[in-house]
Amino acid sequence: MNQIDLQGRVAVVTGGAQGIGFAISERLLQSGATVVMWDVDAARLDEACKALKTAGPVSGTTVELTDDAAVAAATASTVQTFGRIDILVNNAGITGGNGTTWELDPAVWRRVVEVNLIAPYLTCRHVVKAMLDKGFGRIVNIASVAGKEGNPNASHYSASKAGLIALTKSLAKEVATKGILVNAITPAVARTAMFEQMTQAHIDYMLGKIPMGRFVEVKEIAAMAAWLASEDCSFSTGAVFDITGGRATY
Repeated sequence: MNQIDLQGRVAVVTGGAQGIGFAISERLLQSGATVVMWDVDAARLDEACKALKTAGPVSGTTVELTDDAAVAAATASTVQTFGRIDILVNNAGITGGNGTTWELDPAVWRRVVEVNLIAPYLTCRHVVKAMLDKGFGRIVNIASVAGKEGNPNASHYSASKAGLIALTKSLAKEVATKGILVNAITPAVARTAMFEQMTQAHIDYMLGKIPMGRFVEVKEIAAMAAWLASEDCSFSTGAVFDITGGRATY
């Protein structure tokens, strides 16, 4: 493992209790950061903190990320405890299952957009203010190749991730001279608990689109996120970093 220097940095990782978020939290800890995981699942959050305690200083905050007041409170609490937030990784997300656009329930469509797009907007809304006070920040948004290409039978998920890419680009331009860099990662699918929300046909479709013939490993996404969270990433902002095994080449 190549060493990324995040010594002295305080990182918030949303959806850190499992899957990609857990892997990112672990990699940031291994790089020297203090990690605070924000997750709606208190039980899993507690388990994740116990599992990662030997890797470095880690803690968890139970928060409904689609609730503006809850995100504001979590931000204030984190800043009060640690004095700053240097890194924000917006990872929390859901797929909402699969179905044609006309068959998907409007309530499900809205919930996917709330979790995958509105929640990152809210975390950015509050955390950026803390970053501006210190003149430094790294924001990494975990989007998806679906946001670039649009997956059939996943219009809600694809649209939410496309919106997250656009949010990344807009916010990056707003803070480009403030010491804050904002970038997105667009992975192909990784084998995580989100598979439980997908049909086997959809999983097979996504695997069939990857020239390398395998799913991305969560540790590979974590490695990219760690670099984007570091000072070594100094002149890339508003960018979309592909990690799809050759599926997307733009």
